[in-house]
Amino acid sequence: MSEEKAVSIRRAKFAALATKRVNKATQAIRVIGNLSNRSNYEYGEADVQAIVRELSAAVTSVRRRFSTGSDANPDSFRILP
Repeated sequence: MSEEKAVSIRRAKFAALATKRVNKATQAIRVIGNLSNRSNYEYGEADVQAIVRELSAAVTSVRRRFSTGSDANPDSFRILP
Protein backbone atom coordinates (compact mmCIF):
# COMPACT_ATOMS: atom_id res chain seq x y z
CA MET A 1 0.00 0.00 0.00
CA SER A 2 2.81 2.41 0.87
CA GLU A 3 4.42 1.85 -2.56
CA GLU A 4 1.12 2.60 -4.33
CA LYS A 5 0.74 5.83 -2.36
CA ALA A 6 4.32 6.88 -3.20
CA VAL A 7 3.68 6.33 -6.89
CA SER A 8 0.50 8.39 -6.83
CA ILE A 9 2.30 11.22 -4.99
CA ARG A 10 5.10 11.12 -7.57
CA ARG A 11 2.51 11.15 -10.37
CA ALA A 12 0.71 14.13 -8.83
CA LYS A 13 4.01 15.99 -8.47
CA PHE A 14 4.91 15.22 -12.10
CA ALA A 15 1.51 16.38 -13.35
CA ALA A 16 1.66 19.63 -11.40
CA LEU A 17 5.22 20.47 -12.45
CA ALA A 18 4.71 19.40 -16.08
CA THR A 19 1.62 21.59 -16.36
CA LYS A 20 3.42 24.64 -14.95
CA ARG A 21 6.61 24.15 -16.94
CA VAL A 22 4.96 23.40 -20.28
CA ASN A 23 2.67 26.43 -19.92
CA LYS A 24 5.68 28.60 -19.05
CA ALA A 25 7.69 27.27 -22.02
CA THR A 26 4.75 27.76 -24.38
CA GLN A 27 4.35 31.36 -23.24
CA ALA A 28 8.08 31.97 -23.71
CA ILE A 29 7.86 30.65 -27.27
CA ARG A 30 4.92 32.97 -27.97
CA VAL A 31 6.97 35.91 -26.70
CA ILE A 32 9.85 34.89 -29.00
CA GLY A 33 7.31 35.11 -31.82
CA ASN A 34 6.84 38.79 -30.98
CA LEU A 35 10.38 39.35 -32.29
CA SER A 36 8.98 38.87 -35.80
CA ASN A 37 7.57 42.42 -35.75
CA ARG A 38 9.75 44.14 -38.34
CA SER A 39 8.55 47.59 -37.32
CA ASN A 40 10.31 47.08 -33.96
CA TYR A 41 13.23 44.80 -34.83
CA GLU A 42 15.78 44.25 -37.54
CA TYR A 43 16.83 40.68 -38.29
CA GLY A 44 17.86 38.46 -41.15
CA GLU A 45 16.92 35.02 -42.37
CA ALA A 46 20.05 33.60 -40.71
CA ASP A 47 18.79 34.89 -37.34
CA VAL A 48 15.40 33.28 -37.88
CA GLN A 49 17.00 29.99 -38.85
CA ALA A 50 19.27 30.11 -35.78
CA ILE A 51 16.30 30.69 -33.45
CA VAL A 52 14.20 27.93 -35.01
CA ARG A 53 17.17 25.54 -35.05
CA GLU A 54 17.84 26.17 -31.34
CA LEU A 55 14.18 25.69 -30.38
CA SER A 56 13.99 22.51 -32.46
CA ALA A 57 17.16 21.18 -30.82
CA ALA A 58 15.69 21.86 -27.39
CA VAL A 59 12.52 19.94 -28.25
CA THR A 60 14.58 17.08 -29.69
CA SER A 61 16.64 16.99 -26.50
CA VAL A 62 13.50 16.80 -24.35
CA ARG A 63 12.12 14.00 -26.54
CA ARG A 64 15.42 12.10 -26.26
CA ARG A 65 15.52 12.53 -22.49
CA PHE A 66 12.02 11.11 -22.14
CA SER A 67 12.74 8.14 -24.41
CA THR A 68 16.20 7.24 -23.09
CA GLY A 69 16.29 8.85 -19.67
CA SER A 70 19.69 10.37 -20.44
CA ASP A 71 20.61 13.75 -19.03
CA ALA A 72 21.50 16.63 -21.35
CA ASN A 73 23.83 19.55 -20.78
CA PRO A 74 22.64 22.30 -23.14
CA ASP A 75 24.74 25.31 -24.05
CA SER A 76 23.28 28.79 -23.86
CA PHE A 77 21.88 30.25 -27.06
CA ARG A 78 23.08 33.64 -28.23
CA ILE A 79 22.71 35.84 -31.31
CA LEU A 80 25.44 38.41 -31.76
CA PRO A 81 24.55 41.97 -32.84
